[in-house]
Amino acid sequence: MQWRPDVVFTKGGFVCLPIGLAAKLLGIPLVIHDSDAHPGLTNRLLARWATSIGTGAPLKFYPYPTSISHYVGVPVVAEFAPYPAERRRQVKRQLGFSPDRPLVVVTGGGLGAQRLNEAVAEELQSLLIHTNLILISGDGSYDEMRSLTPQDDERYQLHAFVSKGMADMLGASDLVIARAGATTILELAALAKPTILVPNGYLTGGHQLKNAAVYAEKNAVSVVDEHELERHPGVLTDEVVNILSDHKRSREMGIAFHEFAKPQAASEMAELVLGAIKH
Repeated sequence: MQWRPDVVFTKGGFVCLPIGLAAKLLGIPLVIHDSDAHPGLTNRLLARWATSIGTGAPLKFYPYPTSISHYVGVPVVAEFAPYPAERRRQVKRQLGFSPDRPLVVVTGGGLGAQRLNEAVAEELQSLLIHTNLILISGDGSYDEMRSLTPQDDERYQLHAFVSKGMADMLGASDLVIARAGATTILELAALAKPTILVPNGYLTGGHQLKNAAVYAEKNAVSVVDEHELERHPGVLTDEVVNILSDHKRSREMGIAFHEFAKPQAASEMAELVLGAIKH
């Protein structure tokens, strides 16, 4: 029994390379999507045979032919959208916080971020003078963070992982501190959320550094260098206070960030896939 697809769609992981090469050899249209602003090796290799290419960031950050490339963004679920002020106050109450104090959410992604967690633990008491704070530590660091941070302070919550209600948590916040993964960035852009990015500079190709630079170029985010954070954790507190105390800057960051939101990314990417079949 033989099975032949009408189109092959790949996202760029190394396992996509043989699939993409097979599509080329069999004459099957190939569509690729690059979430990060730094294209990976697999996508760079496959791009020469692609029918269409979708990108997560503006096209100027990619070496792909503009004739087949389309800036579609990264698909995110519809609940990631700007929260009105009253909705933010309501969610803060539901989370157990005073609606009248700023709320900062710190997340290192699904696995957490050890160096970011450690900086927050060291600076927590200074941060809590100015804001309520939620730390999403990741399962692997939860026990350590529980031992290092107070569990009886109404201004602070520690979570290992958030499987439901992440949009509410982020949407209710006044400021988010996060890594610079492509999907996280576009979720925060969709929320128009003032954001401090702490990109992981140790990842292959430095793709998080390049992701963060895209948005920092437009003053849509603030970027804190991880190496500086390790040496001087206080830089995190300083930047949090600077943003929360400067309402004009905070508002302008959210507006500039929201300009990168692509709520139709999923449908536009689907159109590229279906269009490749017709092509």
